[in-house]
Amino acid sequence: MIQIKRCGHNVVHPSGFTIDRPYGSGDYLFLLFRSKMEIEIRGEMVTVDKNTYIVYRKGSKQLYKDFEQPMVHDWFHFDAEDMEDFCERLNLPFDTLLEARDPFFISRKVGEIQGELIHNGNFRREIMDATVRCLLMKLSDLRNRIESNNQIIAYYDQFIALRNEIYHSPSVSYSIDELAAKVNMSRSYFQLLYKEIFGISVIHDVINNRLEYGKYLLENTTSVVKEIASLCGYENDVHFMRQFKKYMGATPSQYRSTYRSPNSKRE
Repeated sequence: MIQIKRCGHNVVHPSGFTIDRPYGSGDYLFLLFRSKMEIEIRGEMVTVDKNTYIVYRKGSKQLYKDFEQPMVHDWFHFDAEDMEDFCERLNLPFDTLLEARDPFFISRKVGEIQGELIHNGNFRREIMDATVRCLLMKLSDLRNRIESNNQIIAYYDQFIALRNEIYHSPSVSYSIDELAAKVNMSRSYFQLLYKEIFGISVIHDVINNRLEYGKYLLENTTSVVKEIASLCGYENDVHFMRQFKKYMGATPSQYRSTYRSPNSKRE
C-alpha cells in the first residue's frame, strides 16, 4: 500500500525557494511545477516551463529552485514496496521531466490527497493509496495512449482548456454545437474526440459537473433549491430536481436533509 508521508497542494513561495537533497528525501517524490523552475537533471541545470512534472526515485538527487516568482508547485512524498514494479508496468519513468497534459486534474488529485492526509477517516490510507494509483495510471494513460495518438494529441490542449472552462462555469448552459464551435469542429467529430479523450460523453460530463456543484451548494449553503438550480445552469428547478434524483438517487431536499443529519458521516 502506498503511504503518504507529506503533501503540499498549491504551495506558494512568494520570494522563491531552493531544495537541495544530494541523496534524495528517503522516499519517492512527486512534483508538479506550476511556475517556471530550474532543476538539475543528470548533472545539468535546466530551465523548465510550468505544467511540468517529475517523479523522483527513492535515493535520487533532488535539486530544484525558482526561476520566476512566486514559486508555485504541488507535491507529495510517498513510499510503497511495489512502486518500482508499478511504475515499470505503467511505463512511467522516474527522474524524468514530463509534460503535464492535464495540470488541472493533477492538482485536483494532489488536493484530494492532502485533504485525506489531514483527516482521520476509517479508510484514509486506502483512499490515499487509491488516489495516488489513480493519478499515476492517468499520467501513464496520457503519456502512452494519448500522446501516441496523433488524432487526439493535435487537439488535446484545446479540449483540456475547454473542459476546464466547463468545470469552472457550472452556471453556464452550454449546447454541444456551441462547445464544438469553440474548437472549430463538427458536432459529431467533437463528441467522438471528447469521449475518446475523457472517457465520458460531453453531455454527461456537463451534467455531472452541474450536479456536483449542486451537491456542494446543498451541503454548504442555505440557498433554496430554486436558486441552486439557477446557479447550476438549469432554467427551472423542476428540471434540476428530476435530474438530481435520477443521478444521485434522492431529491435535492432529501440529500440536504440526510447530509445535515446529526448521524451523517462526513470525512
